[in-house]
Amino acid sequence: MNKIFFLLIVLVLLNGCAQSTALLGPGIAVGTTGGNIYQATLSYGTTKTIEETTGKTPAEHVAKYVEEKNSEKKRKKIISKLVKKHIESARKKLTLN
Repeated sequence: MNKIFFLLIVLVLLNGCAQSTALLGPGIAVGTTGGNIYQATLSYGTTKTIEETTGKTPAEHVAKYVEEKNSEKKRKKIISKLVKKHIESARKKLTLN
């Protein structure tokens, strides 16, 4: 009960503070996982470093990678269809002669 009350007070007091709210996620993770502060700190620090260095969050990088892979698959399908059509037309021409 005390944890819930404390979290509600913290949420009300830090409402609108973007920087403080960003730290709330790792802070809750530390409190609920039995004190795994190193993992939460590393996760938060890595995310912030990647975001500051590249200008994108890790989730944006993953989304871009998946999108590129999907477009590569589409290109491969189109190319394979074109090659199959070309082979079929070449076979038809060869059997007519």
